[in-house]
Amino acid sequence: MTRAFDIAADAATDIATDNPWAARLARAALLCACAWACIVMPAHAAETTTYVFVNDNIGEPGRQVVERGDDGLTTVTYIYKNNGRGPELTERFRLAADGTFSEYHVTGNSTLGAVVDDHFERRGTAATWQSTSERGSATLSGPALYLPLNSSNAPVSVAIAAIAARPDGQIPLLPSGTLRHRRVDEVEVVADVAGTRRSQRVQLLVQTGIGLQPTFIWATTGAAPKLFALDDGAGETFIEAGWQGNRQLLSARQRAAEEAALRERATRLRHPLSGLTVIRNARVFDSETATLATSLSDVYVLRDRITAIRPAGSDPTAVDAEIDAAGRVMLPGLFDMHAHAWRWEGALDLAAGVTTLRDMGNDNAAMQRMLDDTAAGRLLMPRIEPCGFIEGRSPFSSSNGITISTLAEAKAAVDWYASRGYRQIKIYNSFPALLLKDTVAHAHSRGLRVSGHVPAFMRAQDVVEQGFDEIQHINQVLLNFLVTAKTDTRTLERFTLPAELAGSIDFDSKPVTDFVQLLKDRQTVIDPTLATFDFIKQKDGSMAAPYASVAAHLPPDLQRYFAVGGMKIPDEATLRRNENSYAKMVAFVGRMYRAGIPIVAGTDALPGITLHSELALYVEAGLTPSEAIQVATRNAARYSGTASDRGRIAPGWRADLVLVDGEPTRDIGDLKRAALVITQGHWLSPKELHEDLGIAPFVQGVPEVRSVGQPVREPEPAAAKAR
Repeated sequence: MTRAFDIAADAATDIATDNPWAARLARAALLCACAWACIVMPAHAAETTTYVFVNDNIGEPGRQVVERGDDGLTTVTYIYKNNGRGPELTERFRLAADGTFSEYHVTGNSTLGAVVDDHFERRGTAATWQSTSERGSATLSGPALYLPLNSSNAPVSVAIAAIAARPDGQIPLLPSGTLRHRRVDEVEVVADVAGTRRSQRVQLLVQTGIGLQPTFIWATTGAAPKLFALDDGAGETFIEAGWQGNRQLLSARQRAAEEAALRERATRLRHPLSGLTVIRNARVFDSETATLATSLSDVYVLRDRITAIRPAGSDPTAVDAEIDAAGRVMLPGLFDMHAHAWRWEGALDLAAGVTTLRDMGNDNAAMQRMLDDTAAGRLLMPRIEPCGFIEGRSPFSSSNGITISTLAEAKAAVDWYASRGYRQIKIYNSFPALLLKDTVAHAHSRGLRVSGHVPAFMRAQDVVEQGFDEIQHINQVLLNFLVTAKTDTRTLERFTLPAELAGSIDFDSKPVTDFVQLLKDRQTVIDPTLATFDFIKQKDGSMAAPYASVAAHLPPDLQRYFAVGGMKIPDEATLRRNENSYAKMVAFVGRMYRAGIPIVAGTDALPGITLHSELALYVEAGLTPSEAIQVATRNAARYSGTASDRGRIAPGWRADLVLVDGEPTRDIGDLKRAALVITQGHWLSPKELHEDLGIAPFVQGVPEVRSVGQPVREPEPAAAKAR
């Protein structure tokens, strides 16, 4: 889905809010449901069809126009703009008799301005393709559908029709994989066009085979089905023009289908801890001192709390269940302090040892549903600490949270979040500078912390002086030394300026040292999301650095996606310049940490795995692995308002625990080798979670989990459970 792709790009850059798939990783895209969808017209018909994006907060941020010619050539014009950015694409393609592409070509620019130029051609059994990041060929013996790396919402319709013509409900993909569709619902929709009532039946399809999660698609019915609508579940719908009045109906029916699938997943992959449980023979990490115990301990857990920590084998207390850590390292559950939660991503977080995530901007209704479903055990998800998102009205506004234009509206937004238990608000790019100080004061009066981007035409120093408790993203920090009074950081300049100029900043200059001192004096927290900003130095065809060490474990389509550059890097000189700028970003995080400025670790990208990469960058910046883990545990708890029960391993604290193979306090890369996760009164197997997601596991051995007096029980592989 293109929406997913936009959000993934968002997530891959500060962005996720920044547009939630982002979270919604967008999601579907971060999770790499790479953008898709269009219209397949009968070969004999000339026809034009328009689709529109409808967003609850910002109206219609984009549209897609599909023109099918008499000669069989389909032309698609696609544009989407949200949060000051978005792709603009033109596609041209022809279909073979089997409904797959015989020719396909897309040109334009991606969300962050990278050149898009992707071409596919099939002649008989010979297929060839080439984009800015890859080149390939194959000899085919039957139908196969090419999967573009950047596209409009065109190929989804092509896929719907091609699969409908096949009795097995699936079709091979190029370069690899198999795409499957399964119908889960059907409903009648109506429209009133020029006083004429029209109706039709549409079906809800579940698509699997792309990315890590299923994608839900509304399609027409009949002999030649096509795309009808895509609903992101968080306030935005892509739908055929004229049928917008059916959005609520489609969203409700889709939500019911998704919730049923998510409940089944949670039931299957979460294993309850019954009665008093002891985790024996663990090496416990002390997040207060950032040290690892040299002796083994037994950790007792009752329901959702740690009740005691005793030297291994010293306490004869009877227990109901035992887990043998077998000398593994036990860490407090990790925090992702910059997430944009999406209901399908929880397994990725939990498999990485993330037991709490701080959501930094989302659709408010979707967030409330996630909170309810997580609390009720219907959703496989870490504990969520939501952050209230407040944006100003402008042509560049993000579609998250609450959008305001007056002080009264800003205060009302703060009150809305405060009354629902939010601990923090996030200010965004278009927030009016003149309203900032009073809004911050009102939030503080309600007991909320204030963080965010630096609003346009302001500097980081200004927002700190006006009361910000925290700043999101390393680019927002370094723009303090790069902007002028005319710089509009609602545009892509908030990325291009740091890429071009961060390498030239003199960290020993007075403006920089004065600013560092201000941050230290105010104890302003910095949420760098360094891994996200790798895109400024990633060239097409090279694997994004945060995923290079794990790429071999990921599905092939995700590996392709992570080899696509985000920004336009036309030559080696630009690449070298951007690499230098990125190195300065990493170095500045280390400098801030050593100066005593609080750092928290967040991703704003692919959940779970990216947090490990973020912490590895902190080690590159000069922190020890133990200090980096402390940032993701103790620091996170302190600055998310949860330090009274999370972030450490101690009696009375929540039993959010991770058993890790290897030595993460020596080699931060061992964090990916989580062997068991305990949270919310359940235990989970990262191996089992990864297998369910289609990711090759990072560990093979699983700690023993058994009820006393019962045979040892090990997690059954997900594939076996499905049989």
